[in-house]
Amino acid sequence: MDSSINLFTAEVIWFVLGAILMLLELVAPGLILIFFGVGAWVTAATVLLLDIGLNAQLLVFSISSIASLLSLRQSIKKKYMDVSAEGEGQLEHEFIGGKAIAITDILPERDGKVEYNGSHWEAVSQYTIKSKENVRIVGMKSIKLIVEPFK
Repeated sequence: MDSSINLFTAEVIWFVLGAILMLLELVAPGLILIFFGVGAWVTAATVLLLDIGLNAQLLVFSISSIASLLSLRQSIKKKYMDVSAEGEGQLEHEFIGGKAIAITDILPERDGKVEYNGSHWEAVSQYTIKSKENVRIVGMKSIKLIVEPFK
């Protein structure tokens, strides 16, 4: 009698796929992959409870991923990723009002980089900013800082 455990079951594969997708969200932020990770975990739970075939698993994955994306993305994006000093639903944020230094030129049509608290950040501006110029952080869009010349 073979007492080995089979780790290549559908529910384990779906669970691992969900974990990988959620970890990839940390590497490539865009607030999309996490919802496919949730869909994979919902599929893993479904397969654990019900004996369904591959087509049904793919359907559960698709529906649960899209449902979580549509229902949660806007609220999460508004709360955590779309902070602006002038935008709707103003949020207090540690970056806004902070002083940074441009480490590349920043042009209205070309993003650049700034250093803030020892870290390098992507930055956008409606003004032309030269490298090594002091800038003020006035907002944040996703993971990019919105800056203007420090006056």
